[in-house]
Amino acid sequence: MSRFPYATALIVGAGPGISAAVARALTDAGVRVALAARNVAKLDALATEIGARVFTVDAAAPDSVAQLFADIDARLGPPDLVLYNASARVRGAIVDLDPQEVRKAIDVSAFGGFLVVQQAARRMLPNRHGAILLTGATASVKGFALSSSFAIGKFGLRGLAQSAARELSPQGIHVAHFVIDGAVRSPDRPDPDAHPDSTLDPDAIAQTYLSVLRQPRSAWASEIELRPWVEKF
Repeated sequence: MSRFPYATALIVGAGPGISAAVARALTDAGVRVALAARNVAKLDALATEIGARVFTVDAAAPDSVAQLFADIDARLGPPDLVLYNASARVRGAIVDLDPQEVRKAIDVSAFGGFLVVQQAARRMLPNRHGAILLTGATASVKGFALSSSFAIGKFGLRGLAQSAARELSPQGIHVAHFVIDGAVRSPDRPDPDAHPDSTLDPDAIAQTYLSVLRQPRSAWASEIELRPWVEKF
């Protein structure tokens, strides 16, 4: 297999599950990994395991995101691979939701994605090289009842991904959006004994992320849907 095409990765909204699995897979591929989150205490074990640098960020705050990238520039060099994995939601009936809480959720899921894509693109464009990955959900394509804030945020992130891909791909930057269509397996949410492989394995998701990153530019994917074999479309 040819050398992995990226050297330094930043994962924003890092935590257990998909982020941790991708971080481990990237480390195994020889990539230096930086992890960023609002609550960095949850990242201590993972950072120690893979030797990652950890940064604090409020993904929905422009100044905080700009400072995050400046700090990584100084400590690791500009990242040529960025994964946005942050999201937020507030559940409830539309008539009952607090508008300010809905705004906060949308800011994290969608506006934060824009802020991170903007900072990443500014660093990748001079070299005409880089990759920006955005993690979506079933809510990226289907708005469920009592989940309007999540649907707005994830639909917005998908729109950002489509626009960014059309703008940045011709300039050498691979932008890809991943629709995670189903529940992600975790220690707190294992597969039922009667239904093996009925949830998405984070390590299997990570394999797909890295497979996309290895794609030749003559056949780049801009969106991938992932679901367990039993999940309904």
